[in-house]
Amino acid sequence: MNPLTLSQIAQLAAASLSSGEGTVVINKVSTDSRTIKPGELFVALRGENFEGHDFVEAAAKAAATGALVDLNWTGSVPNNFVLLRATDTLQAYQTLAANYRRSLALKVLAITGSNGKTSTKDFAAAVLGRRFRVTKTEANFNNHVGLPRTILEATSEDEVAVWEIGMNHPGEIAALSKIAAPDAAIITNIGVAHIEFMGSREAIAIEKGALAEAVEPQGTVILNADDPFSKGIAARTCARVVFAGTTDGALRTIEIRQSADGSEFTIVEGAHRCRAQLPVAGSHMVQNALLAVAAGRAFGLSLEECAAGLAAAPLTKARLQIKEIGGLQFLDDSYNANPDSMKAALRTLVELDAEGKRIAVLGEMRELGAESQRGHREVGETAATLGVNQLITIGDAAELIAEGARTAGLNKVSSAGSTREAARLLGEIAEPGDLVLIKGSRAARTEEVIEQFGSQNSAFVISP
Repeated sequence: MNPLTLSQIAQLAAASLSSGEGTVVINKVSTDSRTIKPGELFVALRGENFEGHDFVEAAAKAAATGALVDLNWTGSVPNNFVLLRATDTLQAYQTLAANYRRSLALKVLAITGSNGKTSTKDFAAAVLGRRFRVTKTEANFNNHVGLPRTILEATSEDEVAVWEIGMNHPGEIAALSKIAAPDAAIITNIGVAHIEFMGSREAIAIEKGALAEAVEPQGTVILNADDPFSKGIAARTCARVVFAGTTDGALRTIEIRQSADGSEFTIVEGAHRCRAQLPVAGSHMVQNALLAVAAGRAFGLSLEECAAGLAAAPLTKARLQIKEIGGLQFLDDSYNANPDSMKAALRTLVELDAEGKRIAVLGEMRELGAESQRGHREVGETAATLGVNQLITIGDAAELIAEGARTAGLNKVSSAGSTREAARLLGEIAEPGDLVLIKGSRAARTEEVIEQFGSQNSAFVISP
């Protein structure tokens, strides 16, 4: 964040300076009193399960410079502690971020979609980083609180921002897009993630498409040519639209090769072809990378520059990471899951060479609402149809994955009530040379299976 006086902060946030010196300069805004540092401004947010105003005094004791609080807050703070007041601190925080973003000269690429947002963000940042100084969303700070935090971390030295836009309820994409004011946008795909709160894929497409509407006519909207909802979204924007896909679009991929070391493929744009490498496996990852290349082209990079960026792209952990424990390979895709991403991960499992068995350890999926039973069963059916050798499920809801797999003809299926039990079951069937997919919703904590497997099975030694 660029240094700003508290008077400037108050103006940008449409807040009032209640007490203290407005000339005091800060260079960071925080909503977490546990990590607040001297010289920072604390924003007291209020939510269903927390009350930030309860921690204003703690922030003051931690030497924060001041706090943004609501109009009615009263508490004991030092005389030199600056108080900014607003009717709604969340709205003020978002207003601050929106106005701060508009004070910066950087260009913004915003990314949303049901699956692949984070990977596409990482790929796009790596591509654009070949020519520009790039700031990007860290972790999953992409919601009504996380996006303002991300925006406020940008500085005048940054030339391009790559920001995720997330949602799980209607109306959120439009509101967040207004804050981000994107110059370009990527919509990765329309799936069933968060369908519990949205009702249908059609409703999700309407919601995600709000990002395309937010891009100005001189901007660019990049869409997945393989997604059936993309044409409808394209009709909603006045910006230039670029389609990218595996079989159609202005940019295409051909000659895809997969291995545990990653993916190799050829990017086709008109008569121009460029060979590219990606440090992660999965045909769906290749599609995400192609969307990032389309963004690079929109920002003026050559295909060769884009390919160089992809080859060096760092990935957020637990996204199809290969981990070896002795002679056993884990395909760690444990960060999160929904039916579409589960099926994509299963396809990757069977696409990769394996000396031994292909084993899937799958946790339950959340936020599927009325689609939960069907979604879980379809994942099991997919595992069987693709030829997965053995399946272990974790959790009550995931028993429907097991049921779907058995119905589709997969007989070697086990169900576990916990990650520890799943690790034990895996230890009974795993052999050196096996390839094991680990995936589930964040709440399922399926990453623990890898840790517990290593501790339970002395015959398998974790490689350094």
